[in-house]
Amino acid sequence: MSLSKKILVTGGAGYIGAHTVVELFASGYEPVILDDLSRSDRTLLNGIQEITHRDVSFFEGDCCDKQFLSEVFKSAGPFACILHFAAYKSVGESVEKPLEYYRNNIGSLVTLLEVMQDNNVRDLIFSSSCTVYGQPDHVPVNESAPFKRAESPYGATKQVCERILEDAYSTGFRIVSLRYFNPIGAHPSTLLGEIPIGAPNNLVPYITQTAAGIREKLTVFGGDYDTHDGTCIRDFIHVVDVATAHVKAIEYLKQRSEESLYEVFNLGTGIGVSVMQLIKKFIRVTGINLPYTVGARRPGDIEKVFADPAKVNKALHWKVKYSIADSLLHAWQWEKKIRDLKN
Repeated sequence: MSLSKKILVTGGAGYIGAHTVVELFASGYEPVILDDLSRSDRTLLNGIQEITHRDVSFFEGDCCDKQFLSEVFKSAGPFACILHFAAYKSVGESVEKPLEYYRNNIGSLVTLLEVMQDNNVRDLIFSSSCTVYGQPDHVPVNESAPFKRAESPYGATKQVCERILEDAYSTGFRIVSLRYFNPIGAHPSTLLGEIPIGAPNNLVPYITQTAAGIREKLTVFGGDYDTHDGTCIRDFIHVVDVATAHVKAIEYLKQRSEESLYEVFNLGTGIGVSVMQLIKKFIRVTGINLPYTVGARRPGDIEKVFADPAKVNKALHWKVKYSIADSLLHAWQWEKKIRDLKN
């Protein structure tokens, strides 16, 4: 393991990446951010600086560009570990633009692994997703559940990336894949949160934008699923809890002596919450009326999935800190903050 405290964070100007950079600083690491700003802007970089009172080392460029990536490794390294967040992540958009998703999500990982190999950097934390399970046979789902056919091109890219990692790790990599369930919320300081480009693809930003009057109403995609209230069931987890798990994963790799290894962990709360339950919880927590309607199902959506987090709880000594109510309140506070910034 390198003695360097530098951690390269690809996609570090994005939602989960930026929150993780804050936790890295808090744990004594020196994060270096790489992002092409195609799905983000500098707002969260400014938020990181406000929270940490640290200058952020930032390189703007594309992870698929091997020459650019090699230059970052040479000029900003040596890196102890790479956190790879740089991927397109919208299920709906991936159905509309599958080739873009395959080129970016798979190409960026392969390029990164090649450059890591060239620079003798072995430790990688990969952002995976519960979408690798497709529609699981049983819930809660644990890490041994088989991959079913992905319901979207986005999910398929994560399956392919995990297969690449399974094949590559024996050549000298030490890899942890973290399979996120549904990150929501914002930093309690209100200085970081999710910034959708255009209409939100994720549920909670659409809820908060509707509550703020930006959207006329919220559409619930499907009310006829085989669940207790007919709406999809998800495992919603606070983004700061997701961020702290990455720091735990770095520590986990530091403590392992193997020359090569590959481990996967579910990142979830273990609690299944329906879309309708989440909407009603938001109304209760904030006191804001939320106009909504139930529409048709959306292509690519899975009916029901939530995590069995036993493995990650034990191996990484990690547990969630924030409740669903905390997540929704923090998301609403962030929404109000970015409205004030834009007005």
